[in-house]
Amino acid sequence: MAPAKILVVDDDPAIRNLVHRFLTKQNYQMESAEDGKSAMQVFEQFNPDLVILDVNLPDANGYSLCQEMQSRTNVFVLMLTSRTDEADKVRGFAQGADDYITKPFSLVELGGRVGAILKRQRIVTTAEQQCLTFGGLMIDPVRREVKLNEEIVPLTALEFDLLHFLAAHPGRVWRRAELIQEVWDYEYVGDQRVVDVHIGQIRKKIEIDTSQPALIQTVRGVGYKFESPAVVS
Repeated sequence: MAPAKILVVDDDPAIRNLVHRFLTKQNYQMESAEDGKSAMQVFEQFNPDLVILDVNLPDANGYSLCQEMQSRTNVFVLMLTSRTDEADKVRGFAQGADDYITKPFSLVELGGRVGAILKRQRIVTTAEQQCLTFGGLMIDPVRREVKLNEEIVPLTALEFDLLHFLAAHPGRVWRRAELIQEVWDYEYVGDQRVVDVHIGQIRKKIEIDTSQPALIQTVRGVGYKFESPAVVS
């Protein structure tokens, strides 16, 4: 397989160069940019698999840039920021970010996060290739597509993985920590509300009534479960 392509966008040359050198040694194909304008130019030419994106750029808002990039390709986005406020993380995930790392960070941790995100590009096994169908909802793990009443549902990579995982185990209740371990695929250190944020985003896209979700149900005090419409009471 060809090495994954990563674009790092940060206006701090020390951080940008450090990350660029470190990930180059991990055998990734790297490009970098110092602001939003040059980032989009490199993005168009390089077509990266993952963008490591600073929230605060001199000429652009990282959240807006994240949305702009993901509207063009199914690129993964790892937000990089000096902010520690949970509300900023929630906003980042709501804008489609796949992960979030706060400065200062260790290069080992960054490498772990990058590896976990890129695992989502893995080739699905034969056992995982079956389309899941629940009434008008169809989940295709090979094309990584979700359709609701024949209409494509625009999901981020992480939203797809979370929905597919829940739907592949209908009726099973999962704690937030279990979902993080299974879907994020590493030991996530932080507020487990990130699960709630992603569930909320998915519900907006597939539920008829988000105030009374029928497909992804909340089990109070525990976590979440996916219910087939055929067995919803």
